[in-house]
Amino acid sequence: MINKPPIAGGSNDKKRVRLFKLDNCVGRLFQLDALEFLKSLPGESADVLFLDPPFNLNKAYSARSPKLDSKTPEEYGQWLSRIAAESIRVLAPGGTLFAYHIPIWAFRLATQFSSDLKFLHWIAVSMKNGFPRGRKLYPAHYALLMFSKGPAKHFSRPKVQLSLCRHCKKSIKDYGGYRGIIERNGGVNLSDFWDDLSPVRHANRKHRSQNELPAKLFERIFLISGVEGGVYVDPFAGAGSGVIQAASNGMNFQACDIVKDNCTIIADRLQTLKKASKKNGAR
Repeated sequence: MINKPPIAGGSNDKKRVRLFKLDNCVGRLFQLDALEFLKSLPGESADVLFLDPPFNLNKAYSARSPKLDSKTPEEYGQWLSRIAAESIRVLAPGGTLFAYHIPIWAFRLATQFSSDLKFLHWIAVSMKNGFPRGRKLYPAHYALLMFSKGPAKHFSRPKVQLSLCRHCKKSIKDYGGYRGIIERNGGVNLSDFWDDLSPVRHANRKHRSQNELPAKLFERIFLISGVEGGVYVDPFAGAGSGVIQAASNGMNFQACDIVKDNCTIIADRLQTLKKASKKNGAR
């Protein structure tokens, strides 16, 4: 039996929401401010909650809202703190929260989350094609924080395939002498350092002009903490890669983005997923 996701309230919300029914899940997509969206959700309703807020780096996410990513540090910190507080409220007991950010803001978020949630991991996601900034070290990773509300109800540890030579297709690492054991056990246990993925930047692989998070990141998140029939909440859905992966894994979803074009992209991707699912089911 599939549990329907909670319905965000308010007449204005209902005017900016689209309902999606797929084979094994249902979901709602809102064009709404993230904080309003989170406040409208019932408490303790999300099994997996993913945060990927704007980093306040003065990027142009919307021509209609040019200052969306251009707050003062004080304003941004206060806003991010409110997002964190509402996310803690919405997360269900045993649910898992993931927050993706640059380190300077990640450790501030981690401090706030730690007051109410259980710390699980700080995952370093390799930042490729970066550049030196002023008098600082080369920035080489994003932070993916992982917290749960009490003991996590759903946790599994995926395995990563061995690193192979592109030419001979043989392992390029010895793995401390344990390569044979690793091969027999189907791969390497996933660590908290992910150096095999980075944001999607190439135009021919993106769904929008801005960078996107790679599908593999969400594949891992749902392998680790996903639960079929559970509820996934995403207040900053962007191009919708998290939503698509949640739906593909049979999770109901509540998703939101303030930018209308992003919501259109997500809706189109969900329709494509639905058509593909029907086509595969007809075979």
